[in-house]
Amino acid sequence: MSDVGTGPKGDGEAALEPGDGGPGELVGELLAGYLEAKLGADGPVVIDDLERIAVGWSHETWLFTARWSDAGGRHAEGFCLRRDPGNALLREMSDLGVQFRVLQCLARTDVPAPEAYWYEPDPAVLGAPAVIMEWVAGECPSPWRRAGREYYRAAAERGELPVSFTDSLAAIHNVDWRDVGLDFLGVPRDGTAFALREIAKWRTLIEHSGHPGHPILADLVGWLETNVPVTDRFTLVHGAYRTGNLLIANDRISAVLDWELQVIGDPMYDVAYVLSELNRDGTELLSNVVPRAVFIDRYQEQTGIEVDEDRCRYYQLLYAMRSAAFWMSAAGLYADGSNPDLRLARTEWSVTVALERAAQELGY
Repeated sequence: MSDVGTGPKGDGEAALEPGDGGPGELVGELLAGYLEAKLGADGPVVIDDLERIAVGWSHETWLFTARWSDAGGRHAEGFCLRRDPGNALLREMSDLGVQFRVLQCLARTDVPAPEAYWYEPDPAVLGAPAVIMEWVAGECPSPWRRAGREYYRAAAERGELPVSFTDSLAAIHNVDWRDVGLDFLGVPRDGTAFALREIAKWRTLIEHSGHPGHPILADLVGWLETNVPVTDRFTLVHGAYRTGNLLIANDRISAVLDWELQVIGDPMYDVAYVLSELNRDGTELLSNVVPRAVFIDRYQEQTGIEVDEDRCRYYQLLYAMRSAAFWMSAAGLYADGSNPDLRLARTEWSVTVALERAAQELGY
């Protein structure tokens, strides 16, 4: 679901051909005009090295270098553009304006996140609602490919990345979210409201997908609503914290990416995602990078939050519902012609995979 981040090209990414006369050339022209005013340039802004990162399930991501002059001299700086094409699998539930505001709040914290510079809601200005942020140095290998798995395995053996991976999640959960203004995301009214709100959110996405539903999904939702856990501590929750959504430089997390599922909620929601088998491929390393004991011990040490295995198991079933909702939405977008990406067509099969896993967990 997530886009590759703001670093250099990696697995599965494709550069635009210079002067192809296609969408890349138009994006470059729009950026040049927009940034001339934003940067206070005393002449035209030149856009170089523009390339679209051709992976991800949500917003378009473009990397480029802007070159300009002003009273202070000549400048060259890398930027990242994210645009909302209006046909991504989260549909209207993903708002770049919200993501921009979250990133601005995080700039006041210890969370490694890209600095967001400008948000442009008018689609006529940059071709779609868009955010321009800093270009953060780092790699983002795909954990689903052999090269990516080898990268993470080697980094795990060196020892620094597993610690940085854990500490970055701890930094998210340690954010004083009221102090930095993140309560605009909505604060659960009590200890059960968070999970119930997530269930309702993903039920809405399923309804919008036009998918006919599935008996196992109905059973799963009923079980989730009947067994809602209680939490007495709310934190900022990323919602998809894993390798593939993290930029890495020198075996450390240089940026946490994909800020579109964040909520104020139960920190075990993130911990459950890290512990899940969904985010590792043929390895005992959590998210392909950190031993379970190392993660739990260091996370608890850094946050003072005890890992609750029962709540984590509940949230792993909630993730099964969320996964089914994602794939139903994706398949529906392809079926009704809203999005021609062939990857979305094959997600119909992924619905069955997600629900089969849930059925096994429910004891079928």
